[in-house]
Amino acid sequence: MSFLEKYSKEFQELDRLPNDFINDEKIWEQLNKWENPSKEDVRRVLKKAEQCIRLEPQETAILIQNKDEETIQEMYDLAYQLKQEVYGDRIVFFAPLYISDECANNCKYCGFRSTNNEIKRKTLTMEEIEQEVKIMTQEGQKRTVLVYGESPKTQIDFMCKSIEKVYSTKTNHGEIRRANINCAPLSVEELKQLKDVEIGTYQVFQETYHHETYSNVHPKGTIKGHYRWRLYAMDRAQQAGVDDCGLGVLFGLYDWRFEVMGLLYHTIHLEENFNGVGPHTISFPRITPAKGTPYSDNPQYAVSDEDFKKLIAVLRLSIPYTGLICTARESQEVRDSVIPLGVSQIDAGTRIGVGAYAQSQKANEIPDKEQFTICDSRSLDNVINEVCGMGNIPSFCTSCYRAGRTGEHFMKVAKSKFVHNYCIPNAMFTLKEYLIDYATPETKAKGETVLQEHLDKFKGDPRYNTIVQTLEKIENGQRDLRL
Repeated sequence: MSFLEKYSKEFQELDRLPNDFINDEKIWEQLNKWENPSKEDVRRVLKKAEQCIRLEPQETAILIQNKDEETIQEMYDLAYQLKQEVYGDRIVFFAPLYISDECANNCKYCGFRSTNNEIKRKTLTMEEIEQEVKIMTQEGQKRTVLVYGESPKTQIDFMCKSIEKVYSTKTNHGEIRRANINCAPLSVEELKQLKDVEIGTYQVFQETYHHETYSNVHPKGTIKGHYRWRLYAMDRAQQAGVDDCGLGVLFGLYDWRFEVMGLLYHTIHLEENFNGVGPHTISFPRITPAKGTPYSDNPQYAVSDEDFKKLIAVLRLSIPYTGLICTARESQEVRDSVIPLGVSQIDAGTRIGVGAYAQSQKANEIPDKEQFTICDSRSLDNVINEVCGMGNIPSFCTSCYRAGRTGEHFMKVAKSKFVHNYCIPNAMFTLKEYLIDYATPETKAKGETVLQEHLDKFKGDPRYNTIVQTLEKIENGQRDLRL
């Protein structure tokens, strides 16, 4: 049975909807209306954003269209402030694990597309998954996102077995404590199976919210060619009880201004239909070249570095509680420049391609570009060193998810800015683990300085003694301690 046949009933139900929640004309009307906002218009929106309240579309349109350098800087300053108020100065680390590059889709921009004959297709066996996880955890990784193509070989039963294998693989102090999933849209029943194996965040990126562009880059006759099946993936996830969801856009497929508005409308739709639960994370990768994929070399709507900075700040201001993920598609220079604009998660030590961690360890080189090109190929230790040098605290924390602070519970502590009361202490504990178990001497020295600086901030706080005692327990060999 093909994917189209498998989900035909769901497709028919979605096709009967008179419209969906993305109205292309309305989005452009709002953007065009505020083509030249005044300083007063911008500052009025920033005044509301200071309250850590999700913005309305016309307010976000004002920030998007703002071209005044003075108030753009004010936007950047407030984006940083809001991120600090919600999450503190911790930066969460993860690394992707590619499980399969076999795919039935034929997306024009993707190196995994079915007609690309320049890559060798592979799906990892359970033994190979275990090998990849061991290499990752020996480097210090604790969080991963598992990436699957949409293939008959990687349907739900295989996904569940692979997730169980990831969680069951241990190496000394090493283990993956949270496995997020980046895979195709699934049915409610399939998503219930993912919940049963305790996935972290379920990610489905719309790629582009613009209907015509979506049709142009996702050929008909493939499952990904059905816009609404993808658009309502997170509705089905919430219905299945998978309440930690991640949205994303592949910037460069269409005008970035429209796409930011699409992300906001998607957030509003989720909040209105699921008790205020919006996206746990939003990702904003830009197109980078993929092997055998000419479309990716010169995207028509390529986003400049300056516009990239602006769109990240606008997302932080518009949806202040969400985690913002900046991936290793971006260079070190770009990532260093956007972290102060509201980024809260990054990947490091990243290897792309199926079996890439074993390949890079064996050959001592970064595998060639496949689905896309990474621009920041530094080791995990190198990036942690850099982040510590910026005064931020690297975190491998998985506490909210494992303590049941997901969905509605997480939204309450995030929107109230209370979540940083968990974030900073737990970041300290996971950094302490990394420094003892994996860090180079130079990184350990920097990390200990950062830990002490953050510990000093808790003096006089009722939690101070608990934090000190927990750090001492970790120093004495205990692991996986958290508030």
